[in-house]
Amino acid sequence: MFKPTAGPIIGHTTTDHVRIFLRGESQQDKLVVAGIRYRQLDTENWSAGIFKQLQTSQDMTDVIVLNGLHADTEYEYQAGWFDVMDMTCAMDEAQLHWPQPIYRFRTRSSRSTLPRAYLAGSCRYLGTIAGVALAPYLGDRIFASMSRLAKQADPPISALLMTGDQVYVDDLNIFAPDRKLKDILRKYHVAFSQPEISRLMSSVPTYMTLDDHEIEDNWPANKAPWDDDLYANAMKAYELYQASHSPACELLADGQLNNTLDKYWYQFCDGDIEWFVADTRTRRNLSADDRRILDAEQEQALCRWLINSPARVKFVVTSVMFYPDQKKRDDDAWRGFPEQRLRLLETIRRHRVKNVIFLSGDVHGSLTSRLRHSEDPDFEVHTIVSSPLCNSQWLPYANQSTFVFDQPLASTEAGNYQAELMGTVISQDNFAHFVVETDHIQVNYHNRDGRLVQSTRLSLR
Repeated sequence: MFKPTAGPIIGHTTTDHVRIFLRGESQQDKLVVAGIRYRQLDTENWSAGIFKQLQTSQDMTDVIVLNGLHADTEYEYQAGWFDVMDMTCAMDEAQLHWPQPIYRFRTRSSRSTLPRAYLAGSCRYLGTIAGVALAPYLGDRIFASMSRLAKQADPPISALLMTGDQVYVDDLNIFAPDRKLKDILRKYHVAFSQPEISRLMSSVPTYMTLDDHEIEDNWPANKAPWDDDLYANAMKAYELYQASHSPACELLADGQLNNTLDKYWYQFCDGDIEWFVADTRTRRNLSADDRRILDAEQEQALCRWLINSPARVKFVVTSVMFYPDQKKRDDDAWRGFPEQRLRLLETIRRHRVKNVIFLSGDVHGSLTSRLRHSEDPDFEVHTIVSSPLCNSQWLPYANQSTFVFDQPLASTEAGNYQAELMGTVISQDNFAHFVVETDHIQVNYHNRDGRLVQSTRLSLR
């Protein structure tokens, strides 16, 4: 057996199952089969192998689901692929030599009151041309720091949230635009096969959502009449490499996944903490009479969840910033959709929803901020922004002067919504490590070498 050519990636994880993404390699005139075996840590016997035939139509990728696991338990596993002349050969495990790497993952705890820890980041500019990363170390080294932190973290890291621009499909559009599916897929191969990100995602449950650079800068505002093929190819690649191992794919009664996706937004829970991972990119409506960053179905689902979920803490992941606004005119973020943003804020305020945290990236600067209401002392929401994992040398970092804090975010007859910066704006490559405790969230930002650069405490109510 051979090591995966991309992955393995630990995807959606619950108390009793986990999804593992991996990729093999096409072999002329032969079937290609991927396999995984696993066992509880410190036990001797491996499970029987779980195998799936890989298809060229899926770029030789698939997701293998492990079911019937125990809660809050550490497992180790091996993953690989091989080629055979027919499927009967694949079932003879005695002939298989599993690849040497042994990976680990931990299932979620069923205890709702435990502290939970997470990693978050966005905007990883790798810079690839003709399937080759121009400076792979620059785009990969921050993940080594994240892995070191994850190995010693207490509480253990429950998930890695990647909030957009994991892959820059349009990174070299001026010189060598990639529009064909094979070229876009090659960028994913390169991005997800670098050694440090591979090491991190092979052990930490990873949840992703897309932003514009998975398609094209400022999509769909910059969409051209000839971009339909680009969009179809970009979304095919996104589905295979980012959405396939997420909760957007329904788990069927037979323990397999339904890979037919009708939406990219999804929800998941971790004890008494719940997450709504939004799609703020593919269902926008830019018409003047009904301008939306979320389609009506998604907005309704988000509002129902905010109102009805019994979760103690509710995270909303939105690739572009919910707030604060940038001083420059920015119709690409939530500032460009003020009516819909105000509807969400009024839903939270009027229904007295507590402990709502918006997590985002995009702006190439990191910060934490609190939003209050001038006439309603019970209203309070926070935002955690983490960006970038690796900046392009052609793009500036955001700083405190980038954002608006001296004017109301929104005004109504009932009062004003006012944002307040907590701490400073971080203007360097970084990632966020935050721990949800009983009465607060501790947000720690680390630079690409892992050094702590800022720590902020967000109170819970």
